[in-house]
Amino acid sequence: MITGSQCRAARALIDLSREHLAISADVSLETIVRFERKLAEPMDGQVFALQSALESAGAVFISDNGGGIGVRLKFTRSEAKRIAILENEGGIVAPDRVP
Repeated sequence: MITGSQCRAARALIDLSREHLAISADVSLETIVRFERKLAEPMDGQVFALQSALESAGAVFISDNGGGIGVRLKFTRSEAKRIAILENEGGIVAPDRVP
């Protein structure tokens, strides 16, 4: 499950207002405000609804993998395809030995 800080960061990354998130997740605006300000912990179902709505809007949540929790934007399929094409444009790979 996400934290209030991740919720706030995800909204900022995808440029989503609290009002829009409240509608998308079917959670009250007050619940979101209190969660993001660490004043109260919503019920698990509400946190799951917030996480699902944010993921649908383009956020990807990163679990604690030794480097800490976080959030980032996900790439669309077309963006991922363009990145893959650019990664293969370097030609033949050779050692970088400079005399």
